[in-house]
Amino acid sequence: MNLPSTRKFKYYRLIWLRHDLPAGLSVFFVALPLCLGIALASGAPLYAGILTGVIGGMLTSFISGSQLSVSGPAAGLTTVVSASILSHGDYRIFLLSVIIAGLAQLVMGLLKFGGIAYYFPSSVIKGMLAAIGILLISKQIPLALGYDQPDFWRSGFFSLLSDKNFLGNIENFNHHVRRGVVVISLFSISLMLFLKTPLLRKKLKLIPPPLLVVLLGVLLNELYHFAFPSLALNPSQLVNIPSNIFAQMQFPEFSKMFSGYTIWEDGLIIGILASLETLLCVEAIDKLDPQHRVSPVNRELVAQGIGNMVCGLLGALPMTAVIVRGAANVDAGARTKLSAVTHGIFLLLSVISIPFLINQIPYASLSAILIMTGYNLSKPKLFRNMFSMGMKQFLPFIFTIVVILSTDLLIGVTIGLLVSMYFIIQSNFKAEFKIDKSIQHITEVYNIQLHSTVTFLNKRKLREALDKIPPYSVLNIDGSASHFIDYDVLEIISEFESKAHDRHIEVHLKGIEKVNVQAIH
Repeated sequence: MNLPSTRKFKYYRLIWLRHDLPAGLSVFFVALPLCLGIALASGAPLYAGILTGVIGGMLTSFISGSQLSVSGPAAGLTTVVSASILSHGDYRIFLLSVIIAGLAQLVMGLLKFGGIAYYFPSSVIKGMLAAIGILLISKQIPLALGYDQPDFWRSGFFSLLSDKNFLGNIENFNHHVRRGVVVISLFSISLMLFLKTPLLRKKLKLIPPPLLVVLLGVLLNELYHFAFPSLALNPSQLVNIPSNIFAQMQFPEFSKMFSGYTIWEDGLIIGILASLETLLCVEAIDKLDPQHRVSPVNRELVAQGIGNMVCGLLGALPMTAVIVRGAANVDAGARTKLSAVTHGIFLLLSVISIPFLINQIPYASLSAILIMTGYNLSKPKLFRNMFSMGMKQFLPFIFTIVVILSTDLLIGVTIGLLVSMYFIIQSNFKAEFKIDKSIQHITEVYNIQLHSTVTFLNKRKLREALDKIPPYSVLNIDGSASHFIDYDVLEIISEFESKAHDRHIEVHLKGIEKVNVQAIH
């Protein structure tokens, strides 16, 4: 747009006032409870989730080429992050892994690896997200029931089943359950389900459901204090952000950078997973963009890398572009990246100016939001859809989920990829050529039709098929439909042709250049 600088400034100010300011405010109301909830689910300080949202909005959005995506702490990383914090035993050491993750993303972006997401089968990615959703729900069930002991915040509800003292755990768990918290959780989940009905979704389009859930939780707890004191929540069941949030910030322990390979391993895993989630999110948001803009994926990786390095330096959680916030941004009518910047500014102002209001939010409200987030990642409908696509899609999907739940995320994704590769190899074995037989003037004629791409994977079957061609017959090998014929296959065909005369077999080649055949001798 070739406008004078003063007119251009007025134009963008008008766009910001009309569209990006209200959109940024709307995204802020979605992001605030999610930032707190994800920090809680990760076993990290609550301020870390807010700080990630601030950095994602005010820094990453400026560097990114995406106009509508919004970055912040991601539910998809909670499993890896919480496991990493636990394994290191010190949040400051975990921050080193966040810096390494950002560095890995920066390098991938500079090397133009932005297309990496296209090499992961969708069945494996969906399985990974579904497993994360199940784990997310399991970790929030104790909080939704009022269990305020920190052991369950990180290990989740599944730890009841894995411990030898099952009955003792159940009795202890039941002792800490609070009826007031259960009521808030049930009302919150019911409200979010109710707000998803098409009629209400259309009428309350500008009011984010997470904001209503948080307000409901605060109001119910206030009602307890006045009318039902026995149901009132304990201080440990409410958000607790210090008034001077920056005084509580933790910074990375650089002296431990080379103290063990697990720091680097965790960093690379977080970097790869964050990159995958970001690239998938950006692709999805581009499809929602009314102006059909296409985000530069390599620049997005650079932006995320810089953002995560800053997160690690300042004591925040790792970030990704997040589909929930991005979709809310589009729905609210955002036009430019200034809406994401605006949401970051609102997050910063909220923790500086009104921490006393944020501290009225029950953990139960945040857990209800995260339970619904986990449910959306692992809906029964997703399992039905994957099953309807056949075993080639369903088995990698279900193997990924089961292995992640049984071991960890990296092993689960690896097993899912191996299962997918098995089906790919199996398909190539079947699809590389077909053979048929006919009789012409009492002579047996065999036709081998090579398909579009012929690889070494079917070398053994092709050799077995050629060995079965009987003497005194005719063989036609047609490669005219092939775009690529592997060297090993050409070698087998060449060797057979050179010996066919001795077996009184007449060989005709079509679409296979004689020069190529001779060149391999």
